[in-house]
Amino acid sequence: MTMKVVLETPRLVLREFVPADADALAKVLCDPETMKFFPMRFDRAAVEEWIARNLRRYDTDGHGLWAIDLKSMGEMIGDCGITVQEVGGEPLLEIGYHLRRDLWGQGLATEAARACRDFGFAELPADCMISLVRPENVASCQVAERNGMTIWKETKRVGLRHSVYRILKEEWEAGAASRD
Repeated sequence: MTMKVVLETPRLVLREFVPADADALAKVLCDPETMKFFPMRFDRAAVEEWIARNLRRYDTDGHGLWAIDLKSMGEMIGDCGITVQEVGGEPLLEIGYHLRRDLWGQGLATEAARACRDFGFAELPADCMISLVRPENVASCQVAERNGMTIWKETKRVGLRHSVYRILKEEWEAGAASRD
């Protein structure tokens, strides 16, 4: 089974999901602590549908959430990628991420999110990129902030308040120029 690598960072490989990823992804999506800010609970069938939905996104959008493989362990440890989300009637590119709880606090979600941000601005027709985060999810707010995003506005999704973090392409370009 061929796994299509999309992005690589010093510690991570982001690749397209394959159906065989369901067991590893269930360790993330079925963990109540990891997903406590997500509006639904996952069982094995929901994990398999999550993978199937992203496989469809690869075909229709050319991107989606990708599996994160940790190079040092040779294991799939979560997902991160770019999906189209509607905010205020406008389709926007969102960077989303979920990471296995035993690996929190090591900067892995930030590393993956930054790679997705750079890919999105370099390869996709995006003027901005967002992350939708429940305000009480402090760790995810911090990942969005370390990804250069600031709160743009608030929105309601599935009846829950979300902060819409955003970075504009010109902000990203200015940051890239200062890093060179």
